[in-house]
Amino acid sequence: MVVKKVTSSELVIHELKQGRIKLRMLGQTPLYFNSMGAKAWRDLLAGGGKKTAAEKKEIKHNPEQEFRESVYKKSTGDTHLCFPAAGVKGAMCTAALETPGITKTNVQRLIFLPESQIQIWGRPYLKMDIVRSADMNRTPDVRTRAYLPNWSAEIDIRFVTPTLSAMSIVSLLQNAGTIIGIGDFRQEKGRGSYGTFSVSGSEDMGDHQVIWDNITQEGRSVQELAMAHPECADEQTADLMQFMQEERLRRAA
Repeated sequence: MVVKKVTSSELVIHELKQGRIKLRMLGQTPLYFNSMGAKAWRDLLAGGGKKTAAEKKEIKHNPEQEFRESVYKKSTGDTHLCFPAAGVKGAMCTAALETPGITKTNVQRLIFLPESQIQIWGRPYLKMDIVRSADMNRTPDVRTRAYLPNWSAEIDIRFVTPTLSAMSIVSLLQNAGTIIGIGDFRQEKGRGSYGTFSVSGSEDMGDHQVIWDNITQEGRSVQELAMAHPECADEQTADLMQFMQEERLRRAA
């Protein structure tokens, strides 16, 4: 008698495991903020109508207002300034294109950032720069942004194991800090080299501990005061602000 061997076709699915690591980012080059201002949000929501004759006579820019609207901010926590966590994950995704052993798709699916905003330490200064508009003629304009010469951040990252390890996350974030950066005029774009950073663990920072301690003293109270009473980042900005004050007085008269 022949006995048929019964084979099981049951599919066994194993639950994915998650690892977690907290890392600190130390700015190697200054950070430019460039959040979309409240006016731009309102124009997108309601539509930007044509300017009236009175509005056309007004001074085109309000540097102080543009400075305050350029930052991402939050009402609670150790800092007043923050940065979208999605921007950091985006930097890691782009860095994966230049990192052997991992793909951009892997980063998108296997790495999770539980916080929507990461805290940014450092004193913001008001800085003006000449930029080119996105129109066909590339019209020059003046852009006012918050500029942090020294900055640091702390980020919480979760990742799928054993596909990824804590060491691979550190290496990938370090690559992102070296060749991509965050913020406006960052290294990734080619022309600027701003927003680059080095990476350190939160437990043992070694020689970086002193730098971290100094920058993190510039937290919420320092940042709120700097936003309320802006200081110019350089001599060129100071000259432009002086001209702006004189022009306001002239038009008021």
